[in-house]
Amino acid sequence: MENNQPIIIRRGRKAAGGGHGGAWKIAFADFATAMMAFFLVMWLMSSATPEQKRAISGYFQDPIGFTESASPYAIDLGGTPTPSPDRTLNPDISDAPENQPDQVEISTDLVETLADQVERERLELLLQELQNKVEENPQLQRFKDQILFEITQDGLRIQITDAENRPMFALGSAELQPYFEDILLAMADTIRAVPNKISISGHTDAKPFSGSGDFGNWELSANRANAARRTLVAGGYSDEQVARVVGYASSALFDRDDPFNPVNRRIDIVVLTKRAQRAIEGERGQDEEQAPAAESQPKEATKSPLPAGQVRQQLNIFEDGALHFKQLESQ
Repeated sequence: MENNQPIIIRRGRKAAGGGHGGAWKIAFADFATAMMAFFLVMWLMSSATPEQKRAISGYFQDPIGFTESASPYAIDLGGTPTPSPDRTLNPDISDAPENQPDQVEISTDLVETLADQVERERLELLLQELQNKVEENPQLQRFKDQILFEITQDGLRIQITDAENRPMFALGSAELQPYFEDILLAMADTIRAVPNKISISGHTDAKPFSGSGDFGNWELSANRANAARRTLVAGGYSDEQVARVVGYASSALFDRDDPFNPVNRRIDIVVLTKRAQRAIEGERGQDEEQAPAAESQPKEATKSPLPAGQVRQQLNIFEDGALHFKQLESQ
């Protein structure tokens, strides 16, 4: 036992900070640097103008040619002015002033097409609203087979026809029957919600008028159309929104196979499109007078540069009209 040597155990000290070391700090610093670069790029992209973005694109596509023809900086931050391009090397550069009015090259046909689309949607919503009113109103539902709706090229046509035992007017006169007045008053309440003007026409069957004197079906149909107009105005419809009141007698029969059919005796109310309204007001004739001068010009002349503000204003009017009638439909 006295000859045994003592056992000595040596323990080394561990490095400060434990077994993880400080490598994570380097990784975190790289990550923070990358994030800073990312947000810097995002800030530059959001604050750069379209011209500066094109300059950046040109710089990365051809750095050597870019620096030789312009500033060596893709985006000038105010310290170095960008020299103006040499017009001797590029004569195609124009000297137009920078403060040009904001204009958009747009075809008038495109504006008309957009207007027609929005107007057709408006008329379809009005048609649905009128059909719902007929279905929901018990008083109108009794005359459901005498009220016809149709969207035509000129607008929404509402036809109210005679029936065998339910005529709209007294025989041979323009005196409205009470139930026909109720139909027109109910229609006026819905039609006046749209800004479009209306056209009212009266029709008779082919049976000759049995009255005396020069009074005939032409006068009778016109008087009946005017009586319908007076009823609509009494129901709150603006008289200024009536574009035309006309009588057709039996010249435009509904049932051509049976000219004496009671359905031929009818009142047509057309909620006009803007194009049909202009035709009625005589603007089409003015356009035809200007047509020869327009034909002598090249086709490119049909496209006129309109101020962007005016174009946006017209489109906003169309969108507001569509929105208004969508809200009307939701109610």
